[in-house]
Amino acid sequence: MSIRLYIGNLPKSDVERQDLQAVFAEAGESVSAKVIKDRKTGKCRGFGFLTVEDESQADEIIEKYNGAMFQELAIKLEKALPKSEEEESSAKPVTPRGEGQRSEGGQRSGGGDRAKKGGSRGGSKSGGGGNKTPATYTGGDTTFQPDPRWANQLAILKERFTEVTTNP
Repeated sequence: MSIRLYIGNLPKSDVERQDLQAVFAEAGESVSAKVIKDRKTGKCRGFGFLTVEDESQADEIIEKYNGAMFQELAIKLEKALPKSEEEESSAKPVTPRGEGQRSEGGQRSGGGDRAKKGGSRGGSKSGGGGNKTPATYTGGDTTFQPDPRWANQLAILKERFTEVTTNP
């Protein structure tokens, strides 16, 4: 099973895969380097990945090359986090549930769960899986329908607030 290593602190200039591969040439032919480049400029984004055969080889390379100089910068090596299914299938980052952006009325839009299911993101629909009821607004009036996922919790809080204010 191959292991991916993160290579950090690369120069943000023209870095070619062959140049980076040459640094790890002593590690063997089974080591493969990849430089992550900006799509627009074609320049290195400051990091890359190294693919090795197994855990023991990964540990040896980290121990030997972590802090090694590459184009006047000390590179940083560590084991890369595995890709999740979302990252592999989509180039756009998915916002975790509950951290979507707020629309005009204060309701969340977007949401990770709906993106996984192939639904649209953003728009006037309320966030994250489950009920997709749009917010209710009436002209210049301030009528507002709370998110149905939190309506029960809101009712409980209103009751508690009423008890506290009526019973000193």
